[in-house]
Amino acid sequence: MKAVTLKAPGGLENITLTDIADPGRPGKGEIRVAIKASSLNFHDLVVASGQFPTQDGRVLLSDGAGIVEEVGEGVEAFKAGDRVVSTFFPIWPAGKPVPAAGNFAHTPGDGIDGMASEYVVRPESAFTHAPQGWSHAESATITTSALTAWRALVTDGQLKAGETVLVQGTGGVSVAALQIAKAMGARVIATSSSDEKLAAVRAMGADETINYKTTPQWGDKALELTQGFGVDHVVEVGGPATLNESLKAVKVGGHIAQIGILSGDKADISVLSLLAKQVQLKGLIVASRQDQVDFVKALETMGKKPVIDRTFKYAELGDAFRYQQSGAHLGKICVEW
Repeated sequence: MKAVTLKAPGGLENITLTDIADPGRPGKGEIRVAIKASSLNFHDLVVASGQFPTQDGRVLLSDGAGIVEEVGEGVEAFKAGDRVVSTFFPIWPAGKPVPAAGNFAHTPGDGIDGMASEYVVRPESAFTHAPQGWSHAESATITTSALTAWRALVTDGQLKAGETVLVQGTGGVSVAALQIAKAMGARVIATSSSDEKLAAVRAMGADETINYKTTPQWGDKALELTQGFGVDHVVEVGGPATLNESLKAVKVGGHIAQIGILSGDKADISVLSLLAKQVQLKGLIVASRQDQVDFVKALETMGKKPVIDRTFKYAELGDAFRYQQSGAHLGKICVEW
């Protein structure tokens, strides 16, 4: 069967479409899935580029959606023909994060082989049902970025109607957070360096927008837009370059969901601001399998499908990553066979 693998030490030039052994029939507690689509995330990019070293010949990509072909002994959650989507932490069933969710040792496309493969055989915990009526590409956007947004705002943030959410940029997490927030009756302020993208997110429902290139002190602008009170939630994807502005923007007693490291992983933050704002600054990496089950149920009632910027073929995965690196996309980039 075909799979897209990465030759050590990484680098987009070392991505190869190759033939690997078919995984065969599922064993006890396992399911065999024909993978139809995946989506790209920043985590996938840092693995592919070699920033997060992985095993030579690793099959790439964390996200995968497809159809169950066969189930093994004891599997009750799935049957042949079910449409499914992968989980980021198959070893984290529910509740608070488990120790193994503190690294990527069990994450597809990093610690274990990923979803850029025609077929996989995995424990049933490695998948959930996909939303009814969604395409495989749409479903593939759930696993990493959209589920992270759901946990940030709903599981951890306990978002309520009428609250204000600030989202940074127009990548997968931020666009998903915008859609979730609006579906739940929240007000949204969105930032971007592109007026064109800001117009696009306003069309998606953003109530206010800030161009952080022309307004570098955008935290002050967010305070102004909230009559000096600040926002209830910040979906923080930038990291060191944006965290202090997020601290400005957030209300006293507010919540910052620290998700991304787009600008690095070493931050010089104002501890005084952290204390004065009495803010909940919470780091998170995706979510549990049960969170994904809950999210899928919510998606089926929200009526909001993901924003897919562009779809490539798996054989073009290197080009898809280069497009991701360009920053030109709005929403998700997907790949299909």
